[in-house]
Amino acid sequence: MTLPIILVLAVIALAVLLFVFEWVRVDVIGIIMMTLLPLLGLITPQEAISGMSSNAVVAIIALIIMGAGLEKTGAINSLARVLHKFAGHSETRILLLLSGTVALISAFMRSIGAAGWFMPTAKRICRENNIPVARILMPMGFSAIIGGCITLIGSTPLILLNDVMRISSPAVEPFGLFSVTPMGLALICTSLLFFALFGKIIFPAGHWQANSGGPMSKTLQRTYRDISTLFELHIPLSFAGPKTLMDLEIRAYYFATVVAIAPQGGTKNFAPGTDDVLHGGDTIVVEGTPEMVKKLAAAYKWEIKDDLSVFAEDLSPKNAGIMEAIISPRSEMARHTLHSMSFRQKFGVNPLAICRGNKTFVGGISDIILQAGDTLLLQGRWEKFQLLKEKPDLIFTDEVQGQVLKTGKLQYAIGCMILSLVMILVFKVQLSIALLAGALGMVLSKVLSMDEAYESVDWMTVFLLGGLIPLGIAFEKTGAAGLIADLIMGGMGSVSPLILLTMIGIVTSFFALVISNVAATVLLVPLAMNVASAAGTDPRMAALVVAIACSNTFILPTHQVNALVMQPGGYSVIDYFKAGSGITILYLTVMLAALSLFYGI
Repeated sequence: MTLPIILVLAVIALAVLLFVFEWVRVDVIGIIMMTLLPLLGLITPQEAISGMSSNAVVAIIALIIMGAGLEKTGAINSLARVLHKFAGHSETRILLLLSGTVALISAFMRSIGAAGWFMPTAKRICRENNIPVARILMPMGFSAIIGGCITLIGSTPLILLNDVMRISSPAVEPFGLFSVTPMGLALICTSLLFFALFGKIIFPAGHWQANSGGPMSKTLQRTYRDISTLFELHIPLSFAGPKTLMDLEIRAYYFATVVAIAPQGGTKNFAPGTDDVLHGGDTIVVEGTPEMVKKLAAAYKWEIKDDLSVFAEDLSPKNAGIMEAIISPRSEMARHTLHSMSFRQKFGVNPLAICRGNKTFVGGISDIILQAGDTLLLQGRWEKFQLLKEKPDLIFTDEVQGQVLKTGKLQYAIGCMILSLVMILVFKVQLSIALLAGALGMVLSKVLSMDEAYESVDWMTVFLLGGLIPLGIAFEKTGAAGLIADLIMGGMGSVSPLILLTMIGIVTSFFALVISNVAATVLLVPLAMNVASAAGTDPRMAALVVAIACSNTFILPTHQVNALVMQPGGYSVIDYFKAGSGITILYLTVMLAALSLFYGI
């Protein structure tokens, strides 16, 4: 074992620890790899930054932009309305219709986007039909993950596949856009059948009650009831001010939130921060329980008005309201507090509560360190929610009112998507260039502005991919992949191709659960190809098994989609283990059967 092999294995161990214990954000892990590997002399500086311009990274950027364009034109909303119309009242029919549609969309768009777009529709349909939303969201999320295996652009591991295969074998024949379609369709069809037959048994009903709007809404139902009333208060000139909201500690003592201030003769503030000052003569709007607001008014001798007057139009239901939003798995808000990021000033909305698991926090929420999957209860004007919706940090569980859609550009957005597919299938244009052409078409046709295109890109994912691809290069270049492959084959001896691929699938499924599926792809594709070559098995099939098995992530909520639906569905880790165990076994079985049936293994 040479020094470079020892060093690259140490770097891999470091990366795995960083992923497992989440000491830093995933994009920081990518940058660490991009910096550390050339400093150790394991790869050249050119190889270290090659991931940023790789086919996979450019393709993902283009896909995200096109997905944002389709959403901007209302294509997803239109499809959701059609589904709502034809869903009927049968739970099984609703499950199959939503899950199947999300799976097909995930074949061409990011799975987390597809699941996020249809979550409000799923909640609304369940609410109207008195169906536990927990029995719909989990299979819908699973279908989004599985649907990513239908095409080569449906999931990040498959987008990476050809690039990572070339690391081990530059002359290897790449997979085409629909090379994986037979296996992907087999996986989703058998999964939907499994859901239809056993869904009511394996999927939890959650903490649900009829007309509650789903588990998350029930968890926050008491909070809604307690703090969803607006009170307008007038501060008399005799008030012993000026005092800041921090000085008054209204939230701490009265569990109420000042959501708007109208200074005497000044400009209205609809998201006041702790440093904002109250003077005599000001008018404020407070959100809280009637009892606590009365205590607040009595304590400071403020006047509670019978109804909103100064803010009657500004905070009317048509202009403002309350929304639930989930912190996305790739959000920059994670590991920060609302105070440290100046949340109110930055986004213009008022945080009312934070829900984590079965606990709802109302007091002291400004200093709670946020986590991915937390639910925020927010109050604000619809125009601010529309701006916030465009950012990747939060995913709203219901449709934001007042949305301005470019419905007249729908045909251009769909045309750009079709153009990319034609370029790939008919003219054999490289995947990244064809998708980039489609994204460019959306900008030129004004479906999206260039600024909107930039803002839609998940740069955290971009830097994660760009940093981990060089790790795969170092793993292969130093001979570490070949050495480990030889050790594995020496210990296993001679095995049949199907048994070998089964073992690769099981190992990959495990690694994809505990570390990023991107990291699992980058590390295990070169290793699997070396092992397959040593065993006399087709290395392309070994690489394909890795890329497909990286989506076999159902027994833990570690996948982005599982993390997204966990809070709205009211699921626990045990729920995922119970429901996901059967799906995991079925997934591996169907994957191997499809290899034998469609790929001649």
